[in-house]
Amino acid sequence: MTFKGKTAVVTGGASGIGLAVCDVFAARGARVAILDLNGDLAVESAARLGPDHLGLAVDVTDEEGVIAALTEVGGIDILVNNAGIGDVNLPTTEQSLAHVRRMLDIHVAGGFLMAREVAKRMQGNGGGAIVNLASIAALTGLPRRNSYGAAKAGLVAMTKSMASEWGRAGIRVNAVAPGYVATDLVRGLIEDGLLDEAKILRRVPLGRMIEPREIAEAIAFLASDAASAITGSVLSVDAGWMAYGAADDL
Repeated sequence: MTFKGKTAVVTGGASGIGLAVCDVFAARGARVAILDLNGDLAVESAARLGPDHLGLAVDVTDEEGVIAALTEVGGIDILVNNAGIGDVNLPTTEQSLAHVRRMLDIHVAGGFLMAREVAKRMQGNGGGAIVNLASIAALTGLPRRNSYGAAKAGLVAMTKSMASEWGRAGIRVNAVAPGYVATDLVRGLIEDGLLDEAKILRRVPLGRMIEPREIAEAIAFLASDAASAITGSVLSVDAGWMAYGAADDL
């Protein structure tokens, strides 16, 4: 897969899965624009990739800010909607409405806003590829994680509807649904006792956590010409989580 001559925009690209995505695209020739709420980290990460890359401070829920940032980026061939926040993982009766609204605002409204504005540019430029970051939480029930699951399920629904609408314009829209990935965020949840790593490892057929680069490689595939006939799909990269349905541990 090569992305030479193409520009890829990655939201939430200054850390975690997003940073791994930026590394993969840059290594394969793309000009990468890192859009992140942490502008300093975005600039630093872009500089590490090389002089051709761009880092910008962007809140994906800020319509004017998004439009201004994309105008600065210029032509766009690939969008990776990765920006997001973790869930509170509390009993439902203790979850606040404010948190639910914030979760939906960032993942669903932010993902919509980015896709809408990028599609406007792609429609007049021969098309492109959009990849949304979903989750196993969008495909199955995870107790206490209502707003995260709803937000990611919303991204899956938008993936399918946007793919159906924009296909004739040459815009492909797909999603990747990761399982438990060994990011700093997930490691922090494990350290805080909000996730049980031993149970996760017993639950997945591959018996291990997923590395950020493995998610990035799947995203790169869906954005590449190798996936030219794939749109409206959700690719699970979950170490076998969704495939395993037995009542006992492996």
